[in-house]
Order: sequence, then C-alpha cells, then structure tokens
Amino acid sequence: MNNPIGIFDSGVGGTSIWKEIHALLPHENTIYLADSKNAPYGYKSVEEIISLSKKNTELLLEMGCKLIVVACNTATTNVISILRKQYTIPFIGIEPAIKPAALQTKSNSIGILATKGTLNSRLFSDVSGQFTNDINLIEVVGKGLVPLIESGMINSEETTSLLKKHLQPMINANIDHLVLGCSHYPYLIPQIKKILPSEVAIIDSGEAVARQTKNVLQINNLLSDTKEKASLQFYINADAKALEQLLKEYSEDISVIKKEF
Repeated sequence: MNNPIGIFDSGVGGTSIWKEIHALLPHENTIYLADSKNAPYGYKSVEEIISLSKKNTELLLEMGCKLIVVACNTATTNVISILRKQYTIPFIGIEPAIKPAALQTKSNSIGILATKGTLNSRLFSDVSGQFTNDINLIEVVGKGLVPLIESGMINSEETTSLLKKHLQPMINANIDHLVLGCSHYPYLIPQIKKILPSEVAIIDSGEAVARQTKNVLQINNLLSDTKEKASLQFYINADAKALEQLLKEYSEDISVIKKEF
C-alpha cells in the first residue's frame, strides 16, 4: 500500500514527529501540512480547532493519504475523537507523555510545558487524573514559544529568556521529569537542557508516535511494499524559511511547496 502517510500540525513543529516517523519508516511516502498561517492552535476556541483539523484532514484525504498523524497536541487532545468518528481512515494522535513521567518520578514532582489548549482539554484532564493523583504536577503554558519557533528564532536571546521564565516554577518545585506537551517544543531541548538541572529527564512523544504509526499500518495491512526512495512532500501556507531550516539535513530529498489552504 504505497499511498502516503498524511501528517498535519499548526505549523512547523510537527516536523519533530515527522523526523521520527521517517527514521523508523524510511520507505513510506509522506505528505506534511504546516498550517503556519493559523499557528498556534493553543489559543483558539475548540470550534476553530475542529474546523481547522477537518480542513487539514480533508486536504490530506484528497491527496490520497492512507493514515493521518495529528502531529499537534492541541488538535489531538481536543479533536481526534471527532475525526475518528467522522472519517474511516486511521488516525494517530500525539498527547503529553504524562504516564511515563508519573511512573518514573523519584521526587514526586513533574513539570509539563504545553499550550493552553492542551492543558484545558478534557483528554489531558482525564489522562492527568489517572496518573498524577499523588504527584505534584507543575503545569506551565508555554506562551510565546510557538511564534518564536515559527519565526526561526529557536536560538535567540528572546527564546532563552522566555524559557527561563517558564521553567523557573518547575525548578523551584524540584521536578525530576519535564513533559513536552507541544510538538514544537522538542526543537528547544538543547536550550532547555542548559536551563534545567542535569538530572531532570525530558520526555517528548516523537518515538512513541512513530512506533504507534508503524503498528497501526501493520494491523491494517497498509505498510509500503516498496524499497524505493520515498516521496517526501511538505506544504506550508506561510513563509517557508523556518520549515526549510528545520529540514535542512533532508534538503536533497524533500519537496517544500507554498500553498494556500
């Protein structure tokens, strides 16, 4: 089944998920939608997030995708159950990895850096409630981080200053695990490591999402049956510079297309 895997996010951050999927499944064709024009989703209403997610889904279906990865925590936690009911295609979601952090903590204090939309969602509340009853959970909205990443300012002084502000309450609470609850945030890990104590483990969902994608493809007999070079297409509805920068190590193999959607 050589139809592409579809992936969408509220911008360029979900490429952190795409990289894990491509590393695990190098012969799978992929189409990535960067909805940067509408980033971030984290401050939009649930109705807006539903509308944008359906728009992205239907565009990927028109392009013949066999499975869709919702590479956005805000969209997953607010909308994925609706998408699964409305469309017959398999969906893979991404949600904050609260469970492994809660099971592994020694200090009984864990931090989560996420968008407002994710932290306010019912799915996050349900998952958090299952695993953190006896744990001090420090929730911080990463306000301002997504626009900086979308602007290609990952290593700027402004980003460093903002990260220090967001992470200080977690340092004060003696966290030993930090959960990244937005697919943009893995690009900030080098900066985060300089700010947090060295013993703090940083957890993101990329590898787990890639493994789940492979499992669902296998279960549904959708794995690619070719060993030929994969087609890797990226569509963005805003300036492509930040996207191209994040994918520069793949520049010879990918196609980046600016498109209205």
